[in-house]
Amino acid sequence: MIDHIVIAVSALAVSPQFYVQVLAPLQYQVVTQDDENCGFSIMQRPDFWIQTGGPVSPPVRVAFTCRDRASVDGFYAAATAAGADSQAKPEVRTESHGDSYAATILDPDGNIIEAVCHRPQ
Repeated sequence: MIDHIVIAVSALAVSPQFYVQVLAPLQYQVVTQDDENCGFSIMQRPDFWIQTGGPVSPPVRVAFTCRDRASVDGFYAAATAAGADSQAKPEVRTESHGDSYAATILDPDGNIIEAVCHRPQ
């Protein structure tokens, strides 16, 4: 089991606002922030971090598990509204895990961020 993920971003002045908008449909929120780090969580202990130091090459890929397909749709809508580049619109992806429903975007640093629901419709 993974305890937390940290990805590097080039502009900590910009990236937290991007992620606040993108992760809101997944119920993530900022729980701690300083000049070099910003931690997000559904609960109180941050499990997704962004920190100054990016972008990295090759880019990082992070996939968030969603409770339902509507959350995937909300993630994608919020991400594209925030200016994210779309990599894959929400759709069923039978090639990966049966009837997984997922959407993929790029953050401002080119990191690949995905929302996925493994539950059937």
